[in-house]
Formats: sequence, C-alpha cells, structure tokens
Amino acid sequence: MTTPQDPFDTPSEGNRPGSGSAPYGSPPANQPGYGQPAPGGPAGSPKNGLGVAALVLGILALLTSFTVLGGVLFGLLAIVLGLVGRGRAKRGEATNGGMALAGVILGVLGLLISVALIALGASFLNSDSGRELQDCIESAGQDQAAAQQCQRDFAENITG
Repeated sequence: MTTPQDPFDTPSEGNRPGSGSAPYGSPPANQPGYGQPAPGGPAGSPKNGLGVAALVLGILALLTSFTVLGGVLFGLLAIVLGLVGRGRAKRGEATNGGMALAGVILGVLGLLISVALIALGASFLNSDSGRELQDCIESAGQDQAAAQQCQRDFAENITG
C-alpha cells in the first residue's frame, strides 16, 4: 500500500516540472500547453470583408437606385462581392453568408429598379408627348420663360 504524498512537501527531483515525469501542472507530451496554439498553427480569423462590403453596397444601390449610375454600379458590385463572399462562407472561410446573401438581394433590387427607371425614361422620351417637349425646349433656345411654358404645356397634356 502506498502512502499519500504530503501536498505541502516540496516535490522530489523526479516530480518537478520538466524532469521527464508528468506532474499535476503539466500537460501530457502529445498535447499543447494551456494557452498555446494547437498543432498545425492557429485556425485564423474568418474573412468576412466581402460580405460586409456586399451588404453596404447593396444598401447604397437600393438608396441610389433612382440615379442611373448609383443603382447600376453599386448593384453590380454588390452582386459580385456578395456571390464571392457567399462562396467563402460555403467553404468555411467566412462566417457571414447571410450578410453576403442580403447584399446580393439588395444589389439585385437596386439594379432592377435602376433598369426599370431607365426603360421608363427611354420609353417616355420616345413617346409623342416626350418628342413634343424636346422640340419645344429646343425651339425655346436660351429663353427661360419659353422653356418654362413648354414644361407647363407638357404637364397639362399629361394630366388631361
């Protein structure tokens, strides 16, 4: 039968840390110590920048969709960065796949609104009323009063 060791006694030579045996404060030889990185190096932080950028650009695309450049440019950038960020999330390199997807969706909405407004404006300018307004403004030249009268006449034609 063994006798229990006195916890207040100083450790003997064979029981000191670093002496070859595994005292109660040291980890086993095949495991890293407390606070030490695991074998193979640290896992690294997730690469969430593209998802965040896609969401920000998607919001900007939606807010500036009434401007041709804002909605189209920001929308396309949000879609591209969001799809790349979503791919990173699927591979486990990023943790914000939902944010990247939201950026793609907002980018698509901003792009669609901009394209719809462009199509609406183009069809309006090619209509009879649009051509009459263009001709009237061209004939007015530098005369501001005549140009304003063209706009009033146009508004009356539209409203009835």
